[in-house]
Amino acid sequence: MAKLSLKEKYEKEVKPALIKEFELTSPMACPKLVKIVVNMGTQDILKDKKASERLIHDMAAITGQKPTVRNARISVAGFGIREGNPVGLACTLRGTRMFDFYDKLVSIVLPRLRDFRGVKTTSFDKFGNYSLGLTEYSVFPEIDLSKLDKPHGIEITIVTSTKDKNKAFRLLELMGMPFAKEELTQKVKSRK
Repeated sequence: MAKLSLKEKYEKEVKPALIKEFELTSPMACPKLVKIVVNMGTQDILKDKKASERLIHDMAAITGQKPTVRNARISVAGFGIREGNPVGLACTLRGTRMFDFYDKLVSIVLPRLRDFRGVKTTSFDKFGNYSLGLTEYSVFPEIDLSKLDKPHGIEITIVTSTKDKNKAFRLLELMGMPFAKEELTQKVKSRK
C-alpha cells in the first residue's frame, strides 16, 4: 500500500479525529494548517552580492520557491541598521508546497538535529501558531555543506486556522510533529 501524502493524511485521518475529539459540529471548524512562513535574518550579508546569491539560492532550495528580501522598517543605531537596508529573507508557503515542507521538516530535518529529543510545546503564541528556530539551516537535505560559508539560523512559523492552543497542539501532534516527551506528559497532566 502506498504511503499517504500529508494532505491526504489530514483529510482522511487527522480531520475526522479532531472533529470527534473536540466534538465539532461543522467540518469547516476543524483546525488546519493555513501557511508556513520561513524567515532568515541576514544582518549585512545581503550587501555582499556573492553571499547574498548563495543565501537566496539555499533558501529557494529549502522552500521550493524564491524568497523575498526584507528591508528594515526603522533605523537602529545600536545594531548598525538603517531604514530600507536589506536585513532578511522570507518565504510564505501555502497549499502543496506547505504540506511538502511540513512533511520534510518533521520526517527528515528534525530527526537529523544533534541530540534531538523533540520540539518544545511552549512555542505556541496566543493565536495557536507555532514557531520553531533552527541554529543552522544546513540540516536540510538540499544544502551542499561544501559550499556553506558559515552557519546561519532559520525561523519557521506554522500558522493554523484555530485560535486555541490545545487544538493547534493536537493538530500538529496528529500531523507528526515530534514534541518532547517530558513536556508532553506535563501537558497531559495539566489538562486533567
